Amino acid sequence: MPKFDVDESLVRKLAALLEQTGLTEIEFEAGEQRIRVTRGSTVVHAPAAAAPAAAAPAAAPAVSDGPPAGAVMSPMVGTAYAAATPGGDAFVKVGDRVQKGQTLLIIEAMKVMNPIPAPHAGMVKEILFDDGRPVEYGDVLMVVA
Repeated sequence: MPKFDVDESLVRKLAALLEQTGLTEIEFEAGEQRIRVTRGSTVVHAPAAAAPAAAAPAAAPAVSDGPPAGAVMSPMVGTAYAAATPGGDAFVKVGDRVQKGQTLLIIEAMKVMNPIPAPHAGMVKEILFDDGRPVEYGDVLMVVA
């Protein structure tokens, strides 16, 4: 595995950004180097050796096996909330047009409220989480297309 120097200044900046935003994890990638900082620990990854093309499966998996196009996935384990306050107006509803970066919902993890931004502009096609219910990392929360 190739070795690379860790940019301590970058790690400190990412950790400060994590604190300022209230997020529990942030990842930065530049070229073949990737650094992920999580609340409570720092993990640094070097690129893994590329698998040979022959190792790929012969047939592509069916489209229905993966998340739908425009899926917004949960970046963490926690409790999902559709509104900023109990009984308040939901951040978005089906049919709303959203801009990239607009808050779609909040996930509470370890007593920290983490706003989940729209990864791209589009229309909210489906909302697939129940307000106030637990979500897992990688769950499809909604579809924005």
